[in-house]
Amino acid sequence: MAGGNERSMKALKEVWKRAENSLCADCGKPDPDWASSTLGVFICLNCSGIHRNIPSISKVKSLKMDHWDDAQVQFLAKHGNAVTKAIYEAHIPIYYYQPTYNDCQVLREQWIRAKYERKEFTEPGKQLPHSDGVKEGILWKRGRDNGQFLPRKFLLSEREGCLKYFTKQDAKEPKINVKIDVINATFQPEKIGNPNGLQITYLKDNKTRNIFVYHESGKEVVDWFNAIRSVQFHYLKVAFPIASDNEIKNRLTRNFLKEGYMEKTGPKQREAFKKRWFTLDHRRLMYFKDPLDAFAKGEVFVGSGENGYSVQKGLPSGTQGNFSWHYGITIVTPDREYLFTCETESDQLEWIRAFTSVINQAMTPQEYASKCLDAVSFPS
Repeated sequence: MAGGNERSMKALKEVWKRAENSLCADCGKPDPDWASSTLGVFICLNCSGIHRNIPSISKVKSLKMDHWDDAQVQFLAKHGNAVTKAIYEAHIPIYYYQPTYNDCQVLREQWIRAKYERKEFTEPGKQLPHSDGVKEGILWKRGRDNGQFLPRKFLLSEREGCLKYFTKQDAKEPKINVKIDVINATFQPEKIGNPNGLQITYLKDNKTRNIFVYHESGKEVVDWFNAIRSVQFHYLKVAFPIASDNEIKNRLTRNFLKEGYMEKTGPKQREAFKKRWFTLDHRRLMYFKDPLDAFAKGEVFVGSGENGYSVQKGLPSGTQGNFSWHYGITIVTPDREYLFTCETESDQLEWIRAFTSVINQAMTPQEYASKCLDAVSFPS
């Protein structure tokens, strides 16, 4: 018996060491140490917890702690991540967001359920709930002034190229009507305080507006997210006919580069520093009094190094404004310097990395055109 166990463990390790199995099959996290004995995939600990919630589809076991018999090892050897992904990910639409291990629980869970439970990507041309160019339904929306979540009707239309929401079910006129090309959607469960929380951001009069929504169903809110991406993709295909699918895919909904609290001072740099919530959305740095504010209090354009933008660790000597946090950052633009402080050194370094990644990128013609946003700078 002992010899059989040794043989099985040796065979298991050989399969485990294959290059195709070095990343989690579902989220891409390196060095997965769990596997599904019924699907034949190698997965990480977090994804194994999701698999465990669909026991009719997937039986998961630890590669380090559990016993694997010869038949189970042979099944893993026959399948593995490459073979199984070729089956369950054969026909993923180009617009569909495939989450990574950095993404929130609802995105990863619905991705796993879509693949293995609903088998959404196994057949070519399969009609998906986010692919027909129109979506209508109820989302719970946070009120701009009172902060209360109330049910609101939303309508997404590819034909009209817009997203609308109505304050009443039978309302004829929408409260908002937003063109699809100025919309961004990103999951914000912690900020919104709901595991299915979605932040929808759009431009209105050249300013950023935030809407915070959720749905009780994780599947429904992820379907809304991918429906927005689907409509955006087809809109941009028409608007930019010579662009490749991958170029367009990279212009769909995006996560913010960095969010969090910093302190800021005003343009005279003598005012007291005030704690504010900051969001870096590529070249837009916005600040809010509260993370759930509908409108930014101010924003600044962050250009490229070749155009005179830079980020520096620390504050200029002689900075007069009073501040309680001591890890400073200075953003240098052609017009002025912006001064911030962070609570910890790790926050400071993370913000500097985020700013550096933006400043190191060359500006596109569209970004040159939008540089007028630099005039919308931080008030005191």
